[in-house]
Amino acid sequence: MDKSDFLIPLNGLPQGRSLSRTFVDRKFFESFENAEILDASLDISIETEKSGEYIGIDCRMSGNVTVACDRCLEPLVIPVDTVARLSVKFGSGTADEADMTDSGREIVRVPSDEAELDMAQVIYDYVCLSLPMRRTHPDGECNESVMKYLEHENVSAGNRKDSGNPFAVLEGLFGS
Repeated sequence: MDKSDFLIPLNGLPQGRSLSRTFVDRKFFESFENAEILDASLDISIETEKSGEYIGIDCRMSGNVTVACDRCLEPLVIPVDTVARLSVKFGSGTADEADMTDSGREIVRVPSDEAELDMAQVIYDYVCLSLPMRRTHPDGECNESVMKYLEHENVSAGNRKDSGNPFAVLEGLFGS
């Protein structure tokens, strides 16, 4: 993974539209020390548009990310197809209300002396945010042996006396 694949040269950006493409895999997410993403295969296309002082960036991330299933811990492939729409504003300060409605784009403030914009963090954030909160295989597709074990544990826990009492599991702890 070449870091320059994610850099947009703000000073030397030509007027009009330009397109760049790159690919990210597991190593990209490892560089952010993300242990949740086991594997990845994502095509990234970054389209920039410069018109006067306006710079708009549309970054599309599509492909697959592999994570561990929350239920059985087996690998789970999740399709990803998300877009980051950004407007680059130069100078310091916070975004005001007029900035927030800039054609539905997220505002990125860049210091006036900054020569390039690193899109790596944006790509990482948008991919991670596109993943579902609950990451499980569809019903019936989890590892059978793990599911049998979980079902057995649920039945065993349900057969204990006073199963309605949350402290019933502590019974016998002190050998009375």
